[in-house]
Amino acid sequence: MTRPLRVGVMGCADIARRRMLPAIARAPQTEIVAVASRQAGRARKLADVYGCRAVQGYEALLTDEGVEAVYVPLPAALHAEWAEAALLAGKHVLVEKPVSLRRETTSRLVELAASRGLALMENVMFVHHGLHTVVRKLLAEGAIGELRAFEAHFMVPRRAMDDIRLQPELGGGALWDTGVYPLRAARYFLGPGLRVAGACLVRGGGHRVDSAGSALLVAQDGTGVHASFGLDHAYRSAYTLWGTGGSIAVDRAFTPPASHRPIIRLDDGSGVRDLAVPAEDQAYNTVMAFAAAARAGGTPDAVCPEQARLLDDVRAAATRGG
Repeated sequence: MTRPLRVGVMGCADIARRRMLPAIARAPQTEIVAVASRQAGRARKLADVYGCRAVQGYEALLTDEGVEAVYVPLPAALHAEWAEAALLAGKHVLVEKPVSLRRETTSRLVELAASRGLALMENVMFVHHGLHTVVRKLLAEGAIGELRAFEAHFMVPRRAMDDIRLQPELGGGALWDTGVYPLRAARYFLGPGLRVAGACLVRGGGHRVDSAGSALLVAQDGTGVHASFGLDHAYRSAYTLWGTGGSIAVDRAFTPPASHRPIIRLDDGSGVRDLAVPAEDQAYNTVMAFAAAARAGGTPDAVCPEQARLLDDVRAAATRGG
């Protein structure tokens, strides 16, 4: 049996504590061997939960020979710097989204990982949930005829004003935080080559970053896409696909709890049916996929640079429109 991938955690972010560290600890192909923080006390407190080493400083984590892979849940503005440092240190990298704030940087990091035989994975978890595989199968089988339109929304309630997602110097903003989800969903179902036809980004509620936005995109076959996202809304996490013969709708699509049993609402022209899908822990699935990529010697990710391009194009279109 292959030895579990030895993972070091770079920082003590909320997403790490709530979702990812429990998944890394539970997955048979990974183990947590170290937790790093700039504050020794914070590292020790979290490391004690998992019975692993506490490391003060991120640099020390990268020189630790017992660490094979690094999970990076730092603020978005720091992702590229530390993902690159980890790759140069010979570590596989699982990094929170987005990989970087510029498409050129993201592409360069993907190329760096490929050149060194290392895995670089962006932590977009929903693509590893079996729910969406079932939806793609329904589309491929022609359950709603030919696809004509796709709509996706991800909004979350207002955060405290000192939240890192609302700090421009830390790479905050709705586009980079919640906008990734509907854009990635569009790529997942409609394939490569999406073109941004228009977009808007809005600052509301006294925020210094974009707190909401929407974008119109067009797929290569002419299918239209409407994506919306926000950080100052009632919660919404959903998508709908419309075809020539019906529609498929999914609620709680992007961040379902591990215990949640998803429902696909299918209207195939003969009536509306609710199809239940088994509950899955998408964080666990993501960790397992990352471990498999690392043990396979790294897998170049063509979607990651394309997603970075879409994010850049949305921001550019919004700037032109403003």
